Amino acid sequence: MNLDELSRNLAALHKTRWGREPEVVAFAPGRAEVLGNHTDYNLGTVLSTAVDMGHCFSVSRNNGEGLRLLAGDLGEAVPFSLDSVGPVAEAPWASYVKGVFYNLAGRGIPVDNLDCSFLGNIPVGSGLSSSAALEVSAAFAAMELYGTRLDEKETAKLCRDAESRFAGCNCGLLDQFSSIFGQSHSLIHTDFRSLEVTAVPLAEDIRFLIVTPQVTHRLSESPYNERRESCEQAVRELSSSLPEPVASLRDVSPAEFALHRRELTPEAAKRAAHVIGEIDRVARGVQALKSGDLEAFGDLMYQSHESSRTLFENSAEELDLAVSAAKEAGAPGARLSGGGWGGSLIVLARAGDIDRLEQGITGACVRHGLTVRVRPVVPSDGARILRKKRIY
Repeated sequence: MNLDELSRNLAALHKTRWGREPEVVAFAPGRAEVLGNHTDYNLGTVLSTAVDMGHCFSVSRNNGEGLRLLAGDLGEAVPFSLDSVGPVAEAPWASYVKGVFYNLAGRGIPVDNLDCSFLGNIPVGSGLSSSAALEVSAAFAAMELYGTRLDEKETAKLCRDAESRFAGCNCGLLDQFSSIFGQSHSLIHTDFRSLEVTAVPLAEDIRFLIVTPQVTHRLSESPYNERRESCEQAVRELSSSLPEPVASLRDVSPAEFALHRRELTPEAAKRAAHVIGEIDRVARGVQALKSGDLEAFGDLMYQSHESSRTLFENSAEELDLAVSAAKEAGAPGARLSGGGWGGSLIVLARAGDIDRLEQGITGACVRHGLTVRVRPVVPSDGARILRKKRIY
């Protein structure tokens, strides 16, 4: 389902359910993490891209019936209020929107008495951050309705906070930044210490494949939060060893880590090794792309996956098998994309090799008893308004 179809279908669902046309329809894309795994909340750097899949979110005013939300994918609707911090118990999927609206209200945007609907084409649990796409599209739609626009970075922060406090995942800013700042046929290089965002243009023939084994995940149910705690423990332990202040793993160079690794507890050392290595790989990856060295960039992707598998231990057997299949098929690079423990992997490709790689990866996986879905993705622009009728 392309974006035009998604928007039209949502408008029809909205009118059928709520009896009125939507006044605003917004779209926010999902994201693929290309290089830089679990570095965002460690104030590191990431190369990511917005993808050509996401969520459309529609809003219209009602006559005092409060906040109501329709999940078009599920055909379910639920009322909710902003009276308290926490999930919507009877409909966990509504918690993301509740959190966004709660945070907007806290910034002076009077979110109330709205009928809302959303519809997406991101497979749930695929690791492409359908949750961030939902959060960002809800924020953009509500702000447009009330004629208010917060700074884009502030919008990303309030969406991240919604996922943390209302949905239970203590995530970083990667997903929301990617969804907001995406640019067509470019990767987004984000420095999560300075919050500087820079587009890294891609060569015309570079493409990506998303390979999704039939394993779904939800970060709030994974060891994600535990891994973050291990990284924080590593920071505390390194702070007592290094002469300079260590506020995050970003403050530790690979050379410094090599000197002091043995002073850390084993688990903290493994997690820190992954993150510090990833930050270094991102820096080298940017240079490889700028110099047109696709093979070097792809090799960094394979290194990244191996680090996820052995050091951060956030891969899964199915993802490892699919990465091996991509390598066997001749893909320049492949790695898991996102938090891990399921989800998808991203495969680097040249335009002329897409069909051959898709067939080779699928065939190799089938031979090992694994069913995968392979889909090309296009690096795309970030969140935007598709339809608007402002009110004040």
